[in-house]
Amino acid sequence: MTLVKSTTRHIHIFTAEVQDNELVPSDTVMTLDVDPDNELNWNDDALQKLYRRFDDLVELYNGQDLTEYNLRKIGSDLEHFVRSLLSQGEISYNLNSRVLNYSLGMPRLNVDDKGQ
Repeated sequence: MTLVKSTTRHIHIFTAEVQDNELVPSDTVMTLDVDPDNELNWNDDALQKLYRRFDDLVELYNGQDLTEYNLRKIGSDLEHFVRSLLSQGEISYNLNSRVLNYSLGMPRLNVDDKGQ
């Protein structure tokens, strides 16, 4: 069995399950790794929304082969979902991250209206 994967900047999907901190290929299980470089600040609500979206997308592909193409479509949809969470202010950039790549757009900065 071959490991199939899809990786975008903030979403990694593998046709595998984690056993003893190792990925073991599977033809029935997908593992989601969110924001592996910790570029974003996540809260539980935003993560749960992302996991629910992942589950919804997986359900859409139920019965289809776990191909690289199908995983890429799911990964791309999730990357766009991450962008929407960022633009809605539900998550933010981690400005202390070792990687500062504003691939989802420039960060919002709160500017004091008094010019201070």
